[in-house]
Amino acid sequence: MTVLNWQWLLVALSGLIFLLLSPVARNTQAFFSAASARGSQPGVFMLTSSLVISWIFAKSITNAANLGLSFGLVGGVAYAVYYLSFIVAGIVIHQMRIRGGFTSIHHFLATRFGHGAVVVFSLLVGFRLYNEVWSNTMVIGSYFGAAGSANYYGSILLFTGLTLAYTLKGGLRSSMLTDVIQMVLFGLLLFVVLGLILPKTGGGISTYLHSGEWTMATGLNLAVVAFIQIFSYPFHDSVMTDRGFISDPKVTLRSFLWAAPIGFVCIVLFSFVGIYAQAVGLEGQAPVEVSKVLGVGAMLVMNFIMITSAGSTLDSAFSSAAKLVVKDLGASRPPTVLRGRIVMALFAVAGTLPIFANPEILSATTVSGTMVLGLAPVFLLWRWQAAGAWSFHLAVGVGVVLGLLLALGLVPASWVFFSGKYGDLLSVNIIGTVLCFVLFAIPLIIKKSFNAKE
Repeated sequence: MTVLNWQWLLVALSGLIFLLLSPVARNTQAFFSAASARGSQPGVFMLTSSLVISWIFAKSITNAANLGLSFGLVGGVAYAVYYLSFIVAGIVIHQMRIRGGFTSIHHFLATRFGHGAVVVFSLLVGFRLYNEVWSNTMVIGSYFGAAGSANYYGSILLFTGLTLAYTLKGGLRSSMLTDVIQMVLFGLLLFVVLGLILPKTGGGISTYLHSGEWTMATGLNLAVVAFIQIFSYPFHDSVMTDRGFISDPKVTLRSFLWAAPIGFVCIVLFSFVGIYAQAVGLEGQAPVEVSKVLGVGAMLVMNFIMITSAGSTLDSAFSSAAKLVVKDLGASRPPTVLRGRIVMALFAVAGTLPIFANPEILSATTVSGTMVLGLAPVFLLWRWQAAGAWSFHLAVGVGVVLGLLLALGLVPASWVFFSGKYGDLLSVNIIGTVLCFVLFAIPLIIKKSFNAKE
């Protein structure tokens, strides 16, 4: 039996097993809010596992490994900084629930900024979820063949179809139950990979810990970008924020705070794959190339890690898309499980189409993170009740514009004041953050000035 046949078998078996294990959602509480058959909500272990594994996407661990290849440990740490988002989101959501009485992100936006803000925010969230589908399934395809090959497309379609099947069955409840299994599998497989690569470098663990240079041009640019974005990025990720409102506030806060260090460590450890690739002179996609060097067994382990991490993110994206359209935007009144399943199926088809254009997976994080910089003042200053619709639209609007300029390569050279890779990204993020906070405050300042004249 060839390696490729084993890979096909892994995809098929994992999808079918999760389909059998997933419960059938018989009501909207189970489908949209992950309630059990008895009506209980997820506890700390389930919620933490779900948060971590749904954010350790195939895309993320591939990026972490590739950054380890490019920059050593600095690259892995830089990408891991994004996982501090759990701390920011956990504290803000807890306060919004306890002090503000809000039951969802959309409830908060509608109350403070009106229907227009809900629509704009939902478009940003939809774009994020849309990116998560293609950017993770592309990673799966890369283990089956070159981009554009029959095996590449076939594996993506099979993987997406099976993941959709078990998510259709149980909605968010299925997603979270399988997340626990996927988190345990990911942890075990990660240590198997580390056990394979650590002994193969002459300097042992010190080779990894002392790799790279801690300068702005060699990875720290991205670390600072990530630190800037953790104050806005998590709030447009409904995979994370949906989980912030389904359990008891104290349980939720503990889960978010635990998820941050666990996710951080997992990402740094997986960047060791790229550091190993750098040490032995490999080029290309680090996880793929390393698995080839280590042999058939390692390739299957790496493939299973990708299947596990991509599946956890994909099922969460489907669940969040259904909730966004059916509940948050009120496409179905009252919300129904059937409407949720229809949305999932349509979203899976739409989210698969971009793979035919072969986009770059890292852009799904860095560009979308810039586009939502304007959410930082909206959520960090959520108690500022005087801020109105104009504050929201100005702050969010400038972030979107800057993100588009960055994506299209239209950022003026005069705006870039950092050298090295990601220097332009960091420059735009600093400029954008300052502009977002200033524009958020301007309507209130104008309003106060008019009131003072009266």
